[in-house]
Amino acid sequence: MIKAVIFDMDGVVVDTEPLSHRANTKFYDAMGITVTDEVYSTFIGNSDRNILQKIKDMYTLDATVDDMLQQCLDYYCEAFDADETLELMPGVKDLIVDLYNNGVTILLASSSSKVKIERVFNRFGLNPYFSHKISGQDFEFSKPHPAIFLEAVAKSGFTADECIVIEDSTNGVKAAKAAGVYCIGYKNDEHTTQDTSLADQVISDFSQLNYQIIRDIK
Repeated sequence: MIKAVIFDMDGVVVDTEPLSHRANTKFYDAMGITVTDEVYSTFIGNSDRNILQKIKDMYTLDATVDDMLQQCLDYYCEAFDADETLELMPGVKDLIVDLYNNGVTILLASSSSKVKIERVFNRFGLNPYFSHKISGQDFEFSKPHPAIFLEAVAKSGFTADECIVIEDSTNGVKAAKAAGVYCIGYKNDEHTTQDTSLADQVISDFSQLNYQIIRDIK
């Protein structure tokens, strides 16, 4: 019986990917570099710090990762605050409320920095539903390393067999499976470059899930 659900955030709870891409493009322009879509797609699911370390090494930049991170977050926050069209993914709030009302423990395990997580949770009133919010900035290794999901399972108070992960990225699905957790891949965009085929099941709409369906996952 499933007792805890661990959500990724970007692309699962909220569609911040276009916003992030715009903000990151401004940051890359400011740094004088060009990051192709092919390279960018490999970053999805990585923590901000690890992405910037890769960029620093790839483009032989002199700036420190800390300085780059602050500048990158400034661009993101500016874009986030200005974007009045940003919405939760369709149906995800209904699912979260359904799980919460039925006593399921709900956690967030996102590669995003804490600043980004807090902005999303405050804007959309999600704090009451989640027992823990775990940020990738607290881990040395990003997804597909399982560290963040192993921590989420530990914080849930249940075993890995009593938890599920909902993920949309290639790296996220790999991380969930490496942690020994049942993974539901969320793929709502047929044109996405992210591969969810390693997930235990794949959905395209949150209406395909509810408390009863998740509870009885074996």
